[in-house]
Amino acid sequence: MKSKVLEYKGRDITVSYDVARCIHAATCVKRLPAVFDVQKKPWVQPDHAEADAVATVVARCPTGALHSERVADVHAEEAPTTSSVRVSPDGPLFVHARTKLQQLSGGALLEDTRMALCRCGASQNKPLCDNAHREAGFRDGGALGKAAGDGADASEHGDLTVSAAPNGPLLLDGSFVIHGSDGAEHRARKAALCRCGLSGNKPYCDGSHATGGFRAE
Repeated sequence: MKSKVLEYKGRDITVSYDVARCIHAATCVKRLPAVFDVQKKPWVQPDHAEADAVATVVARCPTGALHSERVADVHAEEAPTTSSVRVSPDGPLFVHARTKLQQLSGGALLEDTRMALCRCGASQNKPLCDNAHREAGFRDGGALGKAAGDGADASEHGDLTVSAAPNGPLLLDGSFVIHGSDGAEHRARKAALCRCGLSGNKPYCDGSHATGGFRAE
């Protein structure tokens, strides 16, 4: 899995930027253009706003490409009360939770509170999204298909483990809510989510990866 982290240091806060995880959602640019401006060099200038404002906008980056650290190490970013997975139309799964992303064998890949996971099967940085869905022409409205399970209570705060099965789905284990683009919700403690882009029951896996020849470690 690729990673290229750049740091932009200010008086009171340092912003780190992982180029490989950015899919240009542009949340930072739209919410705080005084600090985040792609027309300037460097494009991140932390001292152009109060540290609180910078930290708030950084925490809204849906992919986790942006993080911040206070010089005084105060007000560290916290995980949300309820772990959530949002299905974006024609795009990735946005995870907002204290999450451990790992191989099915247990090898750790990434630990973070925000990340974007590929569901089109075309990313060159699997299991993370790299915007390949655009060039691949991936199309899915983001509504929830038929979910397995009984809709367990996901109100309790807890860690989420996401395991990338070889040549198969993303296996979620924890207490979480899956949000469809149509406003539907599925509360669960376990789920198998499609990452090959072929399932007829998106975002859930229906076994299509086996017949479609999907390959991913």
